[in-house]
Amino acid sequence: MKTTWEQVLAWRLRRQFVDPRGDAAAAGVVGRLCGVQAQVPSAAETAVGVRQRTPDTGGIARGLADGSLLRIWAMRGTLHLLRSSEAAAYLSLIAAARTWTKPVWQRHFGATPQDVAALAEAVGTALEGRALTRDALVGELLADPRFHGMAEQLRSGWGALFKPLAWQGVLCHAPDPGGRTVFARPADLAPHWTGLPDPEEAAPVAIAAYLGAYGPATPEAFDAWLTRGSLRKTLLRRWFADMGDRLVQVDVDGWSAYLLAEHADELASCTPRGSVRLLGAFDQYVLGPGTRDTRILPAEHRDRVSRKGGWISPVVVVDGRICGVWELADGELVVSLFPGAEPLPEEALAAEAAHLARVGGRGEVPQVRTA
Repeated sequence: MKTTWEQVLAWRLRRQFVDPRGDAAAAGVVGRLCGVQAQVPSAAETAVGVRQRTPDTGGIARGLADGSLLRIWAMRGTLHLLRSSEAAAYLSLIAAARTWTKPVWQRHFGATPQDVAALAEAVGTALEGRALTRDALVGELLADPRFHGMAEQLRSGWGALFKPLAWQGVLCHAPDPGGRTVFARPADLAPHWTGLPDPEEAAPVAIAAYLGAYGPATPEAFDAWLTRGSLRKTLLRRWFADMGDRLVQVDVDGWSAYLLAEHADELASCTPRGSVRLLGAFDQYVLGPGTRDTRILPAEHRDRVSRKGGWISPVVVVDGRICGVWELADGELVVSLFPGAEPLPEEALAAEAAHLARVGGRGEVPQVRTA
């Protein structure tokens, strides 16, 4: 199958509810995107809301309360919202990379694989049937002499020692009205949680979900998104090969990648719609393929989007390509286009500003200024 990048980007916009926006609830949007980064809760709210025709400002909170969504350390070691019905498949593959057994991880965080196994057992017991704040959980762990040497890392807000436990399905973040860090077990929050499947069972689920939003894509792109390239390459390629005729190989302007066969006709029929969209910080449209993908983000402008400290800027997207960044400042929505970018229609930017106001639950629409 041969196609063009214009068609691919138009298809991704459609599949990700970017253009046109959809009517899916929060859990549906999160599921389609294979998770939404939630290090910054307001960014997760924006990521969902900009994809809804009528933004539902309470949808994420309801999803967390009823267990259809989980907030958990997942892809690339960052906090994500995951739809609970698929979370175990992603976690199974992340855990399969076993990054906590690698010497560099052990040197940096001062814990052996045996220490992590002991922590997993102790935390699973401590959280059984209850939720604990970080301080309360750490207090219980430090009562055990085995963990005295880990006090600094256990108290750290980075959660380095807790991340491998999340990847193994031992703990996640529980909803807390006070905004505190509270841990619980996925098994106690998510209905029908049955634990992590075997990676061989999880792989086709996770790969199909990823390709259904970010395809066509390569095994390497999937691994970069999931584990920062930590999976064994032979294993990764075999998982793709084992999907057989569920996948088709696609030539995109001379670049070869995989797509779900069921989406081939839909991709072939896609054409650009001239859409202008303002997507928020840490948006999955950017993070899914990664900021190094020059098909959506020119290399010379990457540092405007992927900034110091791991911050991913809000972006201006025109027909699937990133052509600038934006920010809200003093009641203004300031749009900064990349040098050489075509001016954008004022009415399109005004419509996006109005939608962002609805997403944020603000009554007043900010004025748009192009810098």
